[in-house]
Amino acid sequence: MAFAVGLGAFGAHGLRGRLDEYSLSVYEKAVFYHFVHALGILLVALLARNSVITSSGQSRVAWLLLIGIIVFSGSLYTLAISGVRALGAITPVGGLAFILGWLWLAYEAIRSQPR
Repeated sequence: MAFAVGLGAFGAHGLRGRLDEYSLSVYEKAVFYHFVHALGILLVALLARNSVITSSGQSRVAWLLLIGIIVFSGSLYTLAISGVRALGAITPVGGLAFILGWLWLAYEAIRSQPR
């Protein structure tokens, strides 16, 4: 989460005036998704600590969210700064990792409920 805050501050102060409006909005979207999913990783750890999900479930969900951050936000950060629009082609792979991570969390939470 600290990295997301740092990148957000860099974008707000270091990139303003250097990027056009479109690129700045792409960068801001990368920061938003980075931050939200970093919070998600923290949430998953708390859920596992309180036995709402298993530790193996925690690991799988956290890895999917981390992969999503790296691929989704990473590709948007790079696209915004470099202007290479072809990088947008891999962004959906990161989005898919986010979706799978949240679905896996729901599965783990339902599966771990006492019967």
